[in-house]
Amino acid sequence: MLTDMVNTYVAVRHAAGFALTEDERYLRAFVRFASTQGDTFIVASTAIAWAGQGRSEPQRSNRLKMVIRFARFAHAADGRHEIPPQGVYCARRQRPTPYLYTEDEIRALMTQALHLGPAGALRGKTYSTLIGLLAATGLRISEAIGLRIQDMTADGLLIRNTKFQKNRLVPLHPTTQAALERYLLERRRIATDDDHLFLSGQLGPLSLDAVYPTFHKLLSACSLPRQAGQPTPRLIDFRHTFASNTLLACPHDRDHVGSHMLALMTYLGHAVPSSTYWYLESSPRLMEDIADVCERLFEEHTP
Repeated sequence: MLTDMVNTYVAVRHAAGFALTEDERYLRAFVRFASTQGDTFIVASTAIAWAGQGRSEPQRSNRLKMVIRFARFAHAADGRHEIPPQGVYCARRQRPTPYLYTEDEIRALMTQALHLGPAGALRGKTYSTLIGLLAATGLRISEAIGLRIQDMTADGLLIRNTKFQKNRLVPLHPTTQAALERYLLERRRIATDDDHLFLSGQLGPLSLDAVYPTFHKLLSACSLPRQAGQPTPRLIDFRHTFASNTLLACPHDRDHVGSHMLALMTYLGHAVPSSTYWYLESSPRLMEDIADVCERLFEEHTP
């Protein structure tokens, strides 16, 4: 019954225009946990226990909030579903420190991906190309695995129904375009009616449940991170790396910086400038440059 309720909840939210990718994944995990407890309806104590398995206080708080939203929906249809109390886990959400990949690390991950089995299958080239695309474009992982063959155009990649329900065109560097075309030659040899650019072993679209564990295996094989105390590399960190490197390459005068930030905001598909400006904080090199500029301004205006 809980599985059916999740299916209905997700369908309604999708119809309302919400992607709900992360929520759906977590809610299905909650339902599996609740089923092991013998629950056929949402039980507040079970929800709190499941949320409590999060690794940090912000994650525990976020997990419980997802269940509360789901429980309100379910309770409206059947009062036997309990709505968990708010405030059990209270923590201000902090952005995790991004891992900025070097070019050598990106190449190592792409090379290691080519060794993924089974032998003769497309899987290795799929993951190698996917990692290269994320690093070269800064796409969100959901946008990349959602690409379809027809989204490859002469002008770039057409990204449909993004995080904010908008379409955008992402121009590609000629080397990235060429790499995708080489991959597409291999991809077209696969006999399937599915038109997604990146395929799973079952000849359907790649899912996050498959991508994340595979990526973690590649990280381990490449011994990343290589230094103690560094944050754990994530798929989203290819986006951080792309944005940081793009900003570093920007001319440093004010007029160029302003137009460059606006172009980057559009390219990344951000809804508000603050989302793009946050990338300034992710790179020590960028922060050092900002500090140098501020110091010069202070010295120029100090009597």
